[in-house]
Amino acid sequence: MPAFRNIAVFLALVLAASCDSTSEDLQRQNPVDLEIFEVDPERLLMPPVSLPADRPGPNPARNAYFGDLHVHSKWSMDAFVFGTTASPRDAYRYARGEPLRHPSGFTMQLREPLDFYAVTDHGLFMGIVAKASDRTHSFSRHPEAEKFHDLNVEENKTLFSLIQRISLFASGIRSIFAGIEEGTIPKSEAVEIQKNAWQDSVEAADEFYDPGAFTTFAAYEYTSGGGATGSLHRNVIFRDSAVLPVEPFSRFHSSNPERLWDWMDGLRAEGIEALAIPHNSNNSNGQMFALVDWAGDPLDAEAIDRRMRNEPLVEITQIKGTSETHPALSDTDEWASFEIKPYIASTRIVSEPKGSYVRDALREGLSLADAGFGNPYALGFVAASDTHTGATTVDEAEFYSKLGLLDAMPELRGSTPLPWWQGWPASLLVPEQIDEVDGNFYLRGGAVSMFGASGLAGVWAEENTRDSIYDAFRRKETFATSGPRLRVRLFAGYGIGDTDLEDPSQCATGCPDAVAMGGEVQSRPGQSPQFLAWASRDALSAPLQRLQIIKGWAKDGKTYERVVDVACAVGQPNLLTSRCPPMRAPVDLRDCSFSESPGSGELKALWEDPEFDPEQRAFYYVRVLENPTCRWSTWDALREGVRVRPDLPVTIQERAWSSPIWFLPPA
Repeated sequence: MPAFRNIAVFLALVLAASCDSTSEDLQRQNPVDLEIFEVDPERLLMPPVSLPADRPGPNPARNAYFGDLHVHSKWSMDAFVFGTTASPRDAYRYARGEPLRHPSGFTMQLREPLDFYAVTDHGLFMGIVAKASDRTHSFSRHPEAEKFHDLNVEENKTLFSLIQRISLFASGIRSIFAGIEEGTIPKSEAVEIQKNAWQDSVEAADEFYDPGAFTTFAAYEYTSGGGATGSLHRNVIFRDSAVLPVEPFSRFHSSNPERLWDWMDGLRAEGIEALAIPHNSNNSNGQMFALVDWAGDPLDAEAIDRRMRNEPLVEITQIKGTSETHPALSDTDEWASFEIKPYIASTRIVSEPKGSYVRDALREGLSLADAGFGNPYALGFVAASDTHTGATTVDEAEFYSKLGLLDAMPELRGSTPLPWWQGWPASLLVPEQIDEVDGNFYLRGGAVSMFGASGLAGVWAEENTRDSIYDAFRRKETFATSGPRLRVRLFAGYGIGDTDLEDPSQCATGCPDAVAMGGEVQSRPGQSPQFLAWASRDALSAPLQRLQIIKGWAKDGKTYERVVDVACAVGQPNLLTSRCPPMRAPVDLRDCSFSESPGSGELKALWEDPEFDPEQRAFYYVRVLENPTCRWSTWDALREGVRVRPDLPVTIQERAWSSPIWFLPPA
C-alpha cells in the first residue's frame, strides 16, 4: 500500500475527530442581525421560464418521478474543504446523466438520469470558503482566509494539502467566523459573498430546468445543531424562482428552527412559497420530534399548525443513516435495524432514539391530535443522498460515499482493514477513531462504515414540471427509496374493489371515495376502509420479496404499531403471524450475484384492517422489501480481495416506503 494512502487515512482520522467542535461553536453564536425578509427585486424583471409546446401532456393518473433534494456543491464550506470543486451546474449535468469527476480523480456517472434535482448548499458560509481560496477575490486577502489559498488546485492535492485540511476544518472556519463577529472581516462583505453564491445556485437551477424532461428547484440547507448537540438540519425547497429572497435564512440569523418557519411564513405572505424538509432525525438526540418547543414549553395548537404549514415532509433515509424506526422503538418489527447509524455526527455519543425516528413521531402525532392540539408529525416521506461531491451515489456496487477526498478509498470508508496500523508509533495513535474487530483494525472516523448508499425521493405527479412536482410535495403524494427505483403506491377509502386492484393506477382518477398516500380518510358509520397497496421492482436491482403495511394507532393515551405482510413473492401471508412464508434468496459472496427466484416484479394487495376500530385515530403506510443483495462494504471487500468486515451487514434488503394515509375518527 503506498505511503501516501496510509498517511491519508491517518489524516482523515484526525480530521474526523475535529469536525464537531466547529459545529458546536457556531451553534452557540448568532452574531449577524440582518433584514431577513428582503426580496430580490431584479428577479421580477426576468422573463418567466417558458414551457415547451411539444412537452408531453399531463397524465391525470400521474407518473412516478425520481430525484434528489439534498446535494452539495463547491459553495458548501465543508464540501470545498473535502476537495469538491463541482459547481451547481456540474451537479445538474451529472443528474442529467453526464459524467462528473470525483475530487480524487475517478469518474462518477449515474446508470440512469434522474427526473428532478436540487442543489442544497449550506446557507451558512455559502461560497465563503471557495472565495477564501481564490487569490483573485478580495476576500482572500483577509489574514483569516490565507490558510485556504489555492486549496483545491490540482497541484495542492498532496500530502501537505491533506495536513492543511485538518487545520482548516478544525480552526480555519472558526477563525473566519470570529473575524466576522469581531469586525476584522466586514459582515457586509461576507453577506455579499453568500448572496452571490445563492444567486449563482438559483441561476444554475433556472438554466437546467427543462419542463417536461428535467426539473430543478432553487434550494439550500439550513443547518441548526451539530456536534454533541444533535442535528436539526433542514433543506428548504422553493416552488419556483420568479421571486426569491436575496439570501438564505441561515444560522447567521438564528439557530432556532422556529425562526426559520417565521421567515418562511413571512415570505409566503409576499407570494414566495417554500417548504422545509428535516433530515437525519436519527442523529438529533431526540430533539427533531420533541414534544416541546425550542423554549422547552409544551407544543400548542399554534406551534403545531406553524410546523405543519412549513414542514409537510421528512427525509426518511440518506447516507448518514435511515430514520424510519429503531429496534428499541419497534421491537416487533424484524426489519427495524436497516442501516442504523446510532451515533451523533462523528462522536461516539449514542443519539437518543425517542424523538429521533419517524415512525415514533407519527405515533406521537396521533396522541397530540387526540388531545385536541393537532398533529405536528403528519409527515410525508422522501429520501435523499446528502452527497458533498455534487453526485448522488445510491448504487451499492458503486458507492462513493459523500466526503470527497476523505472517504474516497475503502480504507477511508472503514470497509477494509488497516493492516499497517499495529506498527505505528504510539504518539500517532488515535484510538477513539479505530475499531478493532477479530484482530483487524478498521477506520471508524466519522462512522462512515455505518453510512448507507441511500436514497432517492419519488413523487407521483401529472408531469415533470416544478408546479406539478411541488404540488405532489405539498399533498404528500411522495415516496422514498433506499436507492433502487422501486415504485410504490397506496390508496385508501371506501368502495375500492378487485377491478381497481387489476390496474391500481386507475384509482388515481377512478376511485371517488378514496385518497392517495399523504391524504386523510374520514370515518363513515358502519364502514371499514379498504387499502390498495402496490409496488414494482427496479429492473436494474433485485426482485421484490414482500409488501407490507405498517399501522400505528392511538388508544387511551397510548400508541401502538403493527407490521403486516399483505403480499408475498411466494405463497400467502400467514393469518396468525401476518408474515409471508420463509423465503430463501441467497447471495453469492464470491461475486455478489443475487437470486432472481423466488422473487416478483410486482406485488399488490387489496387489504382491510382486521383490527380496525372506527373510534381510533391511525396511520397506515406501505413498505416494500427486495430480495437480499450485497451491501456496499461487501463490494469494497470483494474488490480489495479481503475478508468482509464481520461486524457490518454482509447483505441488505433494499426497500421503499410510501407516505402514510391517516384515518380520522368521528369528531
